[in-house]
Amino acid sequence: MDHKHQCVALNDGYFIPVLGFGTSVPDKVPKSEVIKATKLAIEAGFRHIDSAYVYQVEEEVGLAIRSKIADGTVKREDIFYTSKLWSTFHKPDLVQPSLEQSLKKLQLDYVDLFLIHFPLPLQSGMSLLPKDEQGKAISEAVDLCDTWEAMEKCKDAGLTKSIGVSNFNCQHLEMILNKTGLKYKPVCNQVECHPFLNQRKLLDFCKSKDIVLVAYGAVGSTRDRWTDQNTPILLDDPVLGSLAKKHKRTPALIALRYQLQRGVVALVKSFNEKRIKENMQVFEFQLTPEDMKILDDLNRNVRYYPVVDVFYGHPNYPYFDEC
Repeated sequence: MDHKHQCVALNDGYFIPVLGFGTSVPDKVPKSEVIKATKLAIEAGFRHIDSAYVYQVEEEVGLAIRSKIADGTVKREDIFYTSKLWSTFHKPDLVQPSLEQSLKKLQLDYVDLFLIHFPLPLQSGMSLLPKDEQGKAISEAVDLCDTWEAMEKCKDAGLTKSIGVSNFNCQHLEMILNKTGLKYKPVCNQVECHPFLNQRKLLDFCKSKDIVLVAYGAVGSTRDRWTDQNTPILLDDPVLGSLAKKHKRTPALIALRYQLQRGVVALVKSFNEKRIKENMQVFEFQLTPEDMKILDDLNRNVRYYPVVDVFYGHPNYPYFDEC
């Protein structure tokens, strides 16, 4: 990583850029926009690109990355790319083939980070979201520790440099950390995190275990299929608005800067060129300790992405605890 913006060290010796570009697509956005937005993000200075098998845009994201390598904007080693193991591939013998499938779509030789997307194994098969008659996800009895061993093998095979988890609570993390014969610790835990859900307990726990917390939904959320429609809009919050005025920045930049100063890696997504460029300004200012305290006090344990309806009732459902 030779880029101007900061990275943090992972517990396996690699480095992750502290600002990442997210590529999950709202229903109404055509996939072609993903190619355009990812290219714009790389041109604007983003070097950390976050995606996942289940987003079904890895072909487009791969195309954008390869075109920016081809035109000399970046080298492959400048880009930190994250993919995620979807819940229907938790059986150990499906883990590596799933990553190989992502690599084939991306047309890349390796990913930088491979995460278990949810601690929720689902019935393997053709459907990405197998449901019963009641509309609940059909779970599968797979031990997360067995899935983790298969993740370790992907790292040993050179298909990914680092391995981690996403949407895990403290209990799930403990399960992996206390696993007999653990070869590699998770380098990170990617979870929803923003001033309305600051994940203080989980962050403290992760720091104590040398696991980086990565925040998705770092600027709250637009209304899409995954989000709770009744939640207050973070960027409309008057406290965030007054801090934005004080620093002559946008509320989104205040929310992103808050994460970086807590030692959290922040992901942000946008399909708007102006906003993509604007988000890079997060490195141009600092919040005071008083600002940070004000933002800490906004916490109200509000989730934009509870994915409750489908996963609720799964034996591994992660969101009952604050940690």
